[in-house]
Amino acid sequence: MADRTPIRTGIIGYGLSGRVFHSPFISTNPRFSLEVISTSHAGRQTVAKAQHPNAEIVGSPDELFERKLDLVVLASPAHVHLEQGLAAIASGAALVIDKPFAATTAEAETLIVAAEEAGVPLSVFQNRRWDGDFLTVRRLLAEGALGSVHRFESTFERWSPGLRDRWQDTTTSAQGAGITYDLGSHLIDQALQLFGPASVAHAELAVLRTGGVSDDEAFISLLHESGVRSHLTLSRFAAQNAPRFRVLGSASAYSVYGLDGQEPALGAGVLPTDDGFGVEPPEKWGQVGIAGSSDTPLVPVPTERGDYAAFYAGIAAAIREGEPVPVIPREALETLRIIERVHEFAGV
Repeated sequence: MADRTPIRTGIIGYGLSGRVFHSPFISTNPRFSLEVISTSHAGRQTVAKAQHPNAEIVGSPDELFERKLDLVVLASPAHVHLEQGLAAIASGAALVIDKPFAATTAEAETLIVAAEEAGVPLSVFQNRRWDGDFLTVRRLLAEGALGSVHRFESTFERWSPGLRDRWQDTTTSAQGAGITYDLGSHLIDQALQLFGPASVAHAELAVLRTGGVSDDEAFISLLHESGVRSHLTLSRFAAQNAPRFRVLGSASAYSVYGLDGQEPALGAGVLPTDDGFGVEPPEKWGQVGIAGSSDTPLVPVPTERGDYAAFYAGIAAAIREGEPVPVIPREALETLRIIERVHEFAGV
């Protein structure tokens, strides 16, 4: 019989990641008990207490580790993941690390080995495996709806021309910052999930915003062993956006615009247990077909329901039932290897 005791959980960091991507799923899942939130930022401490009045708010990770929790979530900058992750493992806790996994592959490998030797689950929060549009691409590929795919285009662009006071804008790529480590972790992971192992065929990185210290625009071309080419485009300086996905096959193609709606909904205070969470309206659906064809016309395709909650459901099963973690750390390590190769290729 499965152990239904709530998983005593602590979160380190309460910026966007801890506040929007982790705490809503932990606090609304009865298999977890959100016990402790660690942040040294006074304003974030106030927000955390208001949003989670039953959780203890502490000012340092060390105070959190003293609570001997079942699970620790690192929603902190990449360059502190090694130190904090090793401390969490030493405390006996299972560990979830937000992407990017670590600042280097060597640090990620150290964390993997430490977790294996301690016998504790370790997973990396690649939540965009559960984006609705990505799940739709997976479904179309499984159905063979596009024929043999030869090119996968994935674009994640924002308009954020000014630097902000956040670690992604103030630390360097050597510390795991920059758009390739940040959003690139998602796009590379998705491409590998769909089409398998790949090498870097070409890469371009740029620092466009005044005062920037890490890349804020990138183009990455991957050649998969399966023969598919993935073209990944990332930008924080894009005033107009390309399709989120364009998948070209021998029989048809699929394209969809806009970003998955789960992040903005969570940012607006919607909970994952609310009705309609993760559901995309018809006006945001993508299209399948051949442009200008009367035999295979463009038709709308309902977007699969987004399901970030599936990640923490998988974490609960890993901790209490011994199931595999939802994101295998060595898969996240391979994504990190490609990111390092991209930086080497581009010379940035």
